Amino acid sequence: MWLKHTNSIERHTLVATFSGYALDGFDFMMYTFLIPTLMVAWGLTKTEAGSIATGALLSSSIGGWTAGVLADRYGRVRVLQWTVVWFSVFTFLSGFTHNFTELFVTRTLQGFGMGGEWAVGSVLIAETIHAKHRGKAAGFVQSSWAVGWALSAVLFAAVSSYLSADLAWKCLFWVGITPALLIVYIRGQLKDPPVYNNRQVIRSRLAFLTIFDRSMLKTTLLASLLATGMQGAYYSITTWLPTYLKTERHLTVLGTSGYLLVLITGSFIGYLSSGWWSDVVGRRRAFVSFAACGAALVLAYTRIPITNGQMLVLGFPLGFFVSGIFSGMGAYLAELFPHEFRGSGQGFCYNIGRAVGSICPLLIGAMSASGESLGLSLGLMAAGCYGIVILSSLGLPETSGQSLRGQSETLG
Repeated sequence: MWLKHTNSIERHTLVATFSGYALDGFDFMMYTFLIPTLMVAWGLTKTEAGSIATGALLSSSIGGWTAGVLADRYGRVRVLQWTVVWFSVFTFLSGFTHNFTELFVTRTLQGFGMGGEWAVGSVLIAETIHAKHRGKAAGFVQSSWAVGWALSAVLFAAVSSYLSADLAWKCLFWVGITPALLIVYIRGQLKDPPVYNNRQVIRSRLAFLTIFDRSMLKTTLLASLLATGMQGAYYSITTWLPTYLKTERHLTVLGTSGYLLVLITGSFIGYLSSGWWSDVVGRRRAFVSFAACGAALVLAYTRIPITNGQMLVLGFPLGFFVSGIFSGMGAYLAELFPHEFRGSGQGFCYNIGRAVGSICPLLIGAMSASGESLGLSLGLMAAGCYGIVILSSLGLPETSGQSLRGQSETLG
């Protein structure tokens, strides 16, 4: 087990980033469970409920790049603390809202911190863990999203059973203040890694724009496309596949706790397996293999007749490939960019991908509204996004097992 070969600093970093990202997953997925309650309590329309989720995603894109830039300037650990406090406070404040406008504001501001936490945490992991275990460590931390997802489902069910609906949703948002306790652990156990402390300091306030210089532009563009393809496919499938299978295939298993358990389990194992796989075969081959399987799955789900029993079983590979593909991303982006502006590069590429990828569900809706079937629109969009993953992977260098680079060693 690779964890046996980590030292105390590496283990503390894993615990802190795993916990932080699990709490991100807990909070984000909790809102999806609360949507029906809020639609009844406030008379929210589907458009309003969806715009709250979109607002959080778009602000997380801005927050991710901002936090990456700040982490390059002020340190990984310090900015990680800022992001945890930020998303904890605004999640807590969401429990005091009274209408759509107020919740839209608090959730949008919460998303800013959530995006920042991933960007800084993934850089910190990449710079702390030994190169030969970097992918596995990134996969381990990424798997915490599934843990947070599972915790949100369990807590939602428990609180909803004992409290009235009007009080339950408030309490579930108020629980969001608990991540702030993680600050105590981070302050006491984590330090910025040596590769950050020993970097060449760039004095310019515009140093974060170096990722667009001629020497880095190709890497920045292709890495952004890689992130866009992954997240475009993910948002397309998670947004529209349940609706398609319910409304056009008339499946009833998708809303059951059994299906949710299978899906979350598949996601958790997929994250861990993908991280291990990226260390074994390399980042690019791991991305290509998961993207090819993801494309084949979504095309099969939208073109081949599926029963409730079959869908219950197929929830596992869906979670495994659609979620698992993300595991190597944090390690790969860190390996592509030098120490001096790694946070900026990682934050920009992943989060521009999140922003552009979030448009894909809207495009699917527009395609289906114009006369195309929902299944065909979904299949083409998701498969196209996975095609972008494959093509962009082939245009980027392989970095698995390599030491992290300084500016003088920048990939051309």
